[in-house]
Amino acid sequence: MILREMKGVAHMKEKFKAYLIAQGYSEVTPSGKPSTVYDYMKRIDHVCAWEQIDWATLKGRIDNIVQEYECGGEKAHLGSKSHRAVINALYRFQECVHQNLL
Repeated sequence: MILREMKGVAHMKEKFKAYLIAQGYSEVTPSGKPSTVYDYMKRIDHVCAWEQIDWATLKGRIDNIVQEYECGGEKAHLGSKSHRAVINALYRFQECVHQNLL
């Protein structure tokens, strides 16, 4: 059961990565370092850790989580970290979910 869940999360991560790339986000910087795609994936991992949930659970709760992390939400201080990279990653994840791509 756990192995199947891990494969499901890995599949979701790959689909989210593909979505970000299709939206024009960069995988690497000109100097070859990981860029926005990997940063947003890492931000989603952080939100999951803070919420003590996995990507599949986040998918089901994304609208509520976004409300909590955006301006005026009870966790806005977390959403605004790193020049709002956390909330921006959540917005992209929400778009991906709403388009039924995960």
